Amino acid sequence: MTVATDARPLDLLADFPAIPDGWAYLDTAATAQKPRAVIDAITRAYDTTYATVHRGVYQRSADMTLAYEAARRRVADFIGAGSADECVFVRGATEGINLVAQSWAATHLKPGDRILLSLLEHHSNIVPWQLVAERLGVGIDVVPLTDDQAIDLDAMAAMLTPAHKLVALAHVSNVTGAILDARRAADLAHGVGAKLLLDGCQAVPRLAVDVQALGCDFYVFSGHKLYGPTGIGVLWGRPELLDSMPPWQGGGAMIDKVSFAGTTYAPAPARFEAGTPHIVGVLGLHAAIDYVEATGLDAIHAHESALVTQTRDALSTLNSVRLFGPADSAGIVSFAVDGVHPHDVGTILDEGQVAIRAGHHCAQPLMDALNIPATARASFGVYNGPADVAALVKGIERVTRIFG
Repeated sequence: MTVATDARPLDLLADFPAIPDGWAYLDTAATAQKPRAVIDAITRAYDTTYATVHRGVYQRSADMTLAYEAARRRVADFIGAGSADECVFVRGATEGINLVAQSWAATHLKPGDRILLSLLEHHSNIVPWQLVAERLGVGIDVVPLTDDQAIDLDAMAAMLTPAHKLVALAHVSNVTGAILDARRAADLAHGVGAKLLLDGCQAVPRLAVDVQALGCDFYVFSGHKLYGPTGIGVLWGRPELLDSMPPWQGGGAMIDKVSFAGTTYAPAPARFEAGTPHIVGVLGLHAAIDYVEATGLDAIHAHESALVTQTRDALSTLNSVRLFGPADSAGIVSFAVDGVHPHDVGTILDEGQVAIRAGHHCAQPLMDALNIPATARASFGVYNGPADVAALVKGIERVTRIFG
């Protein structure tokens, strides 16, 4: 089996010092490697400019506060927010979803209301809603999938009722790479008076996102999948929704005035950022956004789409390989090898210096729907190229020989 090795659109491997020669890193959907620009921004922040934010009256603290809030404005511009105050810094998408569940949903939902999810959601977009639903007496409905494992919006349209108050969906699936028609999903949700939350973890590293054009009400993403640091993410919400939400956590920075007679709270986003924030993570996220936008999201998407096509075309010629997801998936190819557990596939590939993800990908309901325990998943980033696809295919051929 041969794979085309024509020149790739992007040639950025040299920007990523943690990827050694000959190592095919194909687990970007789990976490992206970091470019030198992000590493340097983090090092510089700790090494030469570090201080706390929003507290000190000395110059370095003031400078760091300015840099921290400049990053918030950078995030707002990156996702098309109307104002930086609509962007809340959180530890990641998981915390952002939990914040909406424990603050907005717990405040606005009542017994008999319903939440609509889909079969392909990440556990982080399932469990927080189950927790709040159980406490409030709220029901949860699940949208089925199309034959190529995308969210079936026709089925969603038929399922929605005025009892549905929230719809929470993945903008891009972390298993199948299916891209949601988010604008249609928003229109459907709003048609019955529901709010729409989008999990954008797999979207923001490769698609231009404009939350206002998408029509959603909440949007979450994690920095570490966007070539930034771990432990930092963003929750965007419509200002009127954030204003209606009580604090989720109490502590420093989120208050207006504290007394034992009663406490008043700061407006959003400070209301939701209790405690000393991940200052350096925010600056690293700023650098990651700069890097991605300098590269060009259109170029990134085209680059990854070409690699997906090469991979699917090559694997489809192997009779023992079953492919999942749509042909135009965004940067992700999930597959199974007949008679071979994905963990064994991943172990053998690792022997050939190919790193993939093998497991249920925090999407066990989807695995159950597919009637499989797990899949193998190759996911691409700006540092990958045709040689990585060739190494993957060579490794899969070895798997089929060993287990043949």
